[in-house]
Amino acid sequence: MPRMLDVSDDVRAEIGDEEADRLLAGENAPGSYDCTSCRTPGDSEQERTSTVLFIGEETAVLAFAHATCLPSQVVQVTEEQLQGAVRSITGQDSITGQDSVTGHERPSEVLPEQAVLGVTSGLVLLGGELHPALVVEPTGPIARPGAGGGGDDFLPLLIEQGFMPLPQLTEVPRVLHGWSVLLAMGQLHAVLQPGTGGGSPVAWWQAHQPLQVTDSWRQAANKHQQVLLFAAPAGSIGRQPREDLLREALDKAAANGKLVACAMPLAGT
Repeated sequence: MPRMLDVSDDVRAEIGDEEADRLLAGENAPGSYDCTSCRTPGDSEQERTSTVLFIGEETAVLAFAHATCLPSQVVQVTEEQLQGAVRSITGQDSITGQDSVTGHERPSEVLPEQAVLGVTSGLVLLGGELHPALVVEPTGPIARPGAGGGGDDFLPLLIEQGFMPLPQLTEVPRVLHGWSVLLAMGQLHAVLQPGTGGGSPVAWWQAHQPLQVTDSWRQAANKHQQVLLFAAPAGSIGRQPREDLLREALDKAAANGKLVACAMPLAGT
């Protein structure tokens, strides 16, 4: 029976026309599935479903998502990430050692190699409503690529990318088009930025291993279909064990002129 599948041109190019046509005809596609984004059940016979192809160095995994959660797309991930995601789906060797709120990550691809970004997830109350947020703070000063001296250009670099200075946390920041947050297989994978020359999005920040997020955070993300991203220079926020303390640190950074922000849609192109 034909499925209500969306197969993007990028996915078709990777899996081939023959396999794509078999999927659309219902030969290789499941009827019911667990959405790779929100982890709730879906049915490709009853609702529009996206095919999402995760590609590692040696392995590729075709997953399915509600079309309202993710568009059909190809997602480049590390082999370690992909194997971890497969284990989380099959229930074997589930990933451990990941704090549900905070993770230390590899250097961002758009920042100097010595820069390491810490990423914290939490819920932020704005306008009487809880919004899912990511807070990014480097472990040390960020110099502009090619620049000498010991200055910190982290915020100016982000402002040049379209992030907005935030003097106080009173309203939802504007959407930064072309950027997105990849929440897949129920975990946080990456922050994506536009590719050069209009190409496919590339990772601005990518988790060593997919980061667990709380159920309430994921539910808020699926409700709003976007994530707020706050960024501050090294030493401005720190590792806060509770969301109320994280909010206090954000308010303080904003008041000191050390906070930029934007809203990003959930994974998209």
